Amino acid sequence: MRLGLGVVAFVAPSVPARPWIGEDAGRGSAKTLARALGARDVALGLGTLLAQRHGGPVRGWLEGSALADGGDAIATLIGWGTRPRLGRVAVLAAASGGALACSALARRVAS
Repeated sequence: MRLGLGVVAFVAPSVPARPWIGEDAGRGSAKTLARALGARDVALGLGTLLAQRHGGPVRGWLEGSALADGGDAIATLIGWGTRPRLGRVAVLAAASGGALACSALARRVAS
């Protein structure tokens, strides 16, 4: 899922950005930031898949993904009052869920 979201954000940045930041998603500066976040998600998702495929350490990729998602959740909370109502709830739920899932998976991979 992370890999797919990252590709969409890079190719069509206003699509995943609009629910999170609203009308400003169409601005050039917002598109640049959305593409950068998309590249981050592509790197984390692809890194995790390649590590798993080649028998490499997956835990660090999962921990990095949890940190990135946690950062998205915190950023959403900081900007809560200025974000679109439905989008802020959806992003907070997705980011928090991603952080928790990746943290749990990282612990399982290690054991």
